[in-house]
Amino acid sequence: MVPLDGSDLAECVLPHLETIARGCQIATVVFVRVVDPDLPPANYLAGGEFGLYKTDFDQLKKHRESEAEDYLKELRSRINYSWAKVESRVLVGKVAEALADYATKNGVDLILIASHGRSGISRWVMGSVADRLLRSACVPVLMVRAPGCAPGI
Repeated sequence: MVPLDGSDLAECVLPHLETIARGCQIATVVFVRVVDPDLPPANYLAGGEFGLYKTDFDQLKKHRESEAEDYLKELRSRINYSWAKVESRVLVGKVAEALADYATKNGVDLILIASHGRSGISRWVMGSVADRLLRSACVPVLMVRAPGCAPGI
């Protein structure tokens, strides 16, 4: 399973995926993107406060799910893993929890994820999906450091 958030940084796992999957003769690769319905929309402020109704959040959720599906479809069109079955899934929920739950329920045997390399205050404020996934998943998690990360705690 390869969780992706749509960023170039997250896609730094793709060369590693190809090497691991070929070398280990992986039969199926699943690309996953999670939509968190509780996140407010970016830059949506009305008079300094959120001006959204439940129907707005429902539409936003559907829009985010559609964007995630489009991204995964586009990704699949860019790669050619003729040696493996390639699937994609859009999940809805808290990212790390949704990924760990999917992995457990679907017999995933390895999760390959990029770590964006945040440290210090930005890690404390923004958290780390990769770290939370590492701690909550019941299957092995292989983290790949994104290019340009700076060492630090």
